[in-house]
Amino acid sequence: MSNPVLSSNYLDLELLVDTGSTYTWVDRRSLERIGVKPMTTYRFKTIDNRMVEREIGEAVIECMGERVTTIVVFAREGDAEVLGAYSLEGLRLEVDPVTKQLRKVEALLAL
Repeated sequence: MSNPVLSSNYLDLELLVDTGSTYTWVDRRSLERIGVKPMTTYRFKTIDNRMVEREIGEAVIECMGERVTTIVVFAREGDAEVLGAYSLEGLRLEVDPVTKQLRKVEALLAL
């Protein structure tokens, strides 16, 4: 993951893939370390039906040779760090339902 303006500000992350999460959640300290700035605050509904507010920003993410600018959530202590569906789609990646591994999408929907 890198800063979208200063690509030399980057860090290597290992994130769990969570197709049930709309956006990618990364620890606030990690995002601040590479200079990602909050843009606004969104409300999110958690798996246990709680409403939480978190800041969001933009970062460049790279995985399996694909690279895209994506929305990232500034995760707080206790929040899971995950690679969400929006980033996966931007990277043109999907989860293979049999192997549970990421794979490249052959083609995108045109509609």
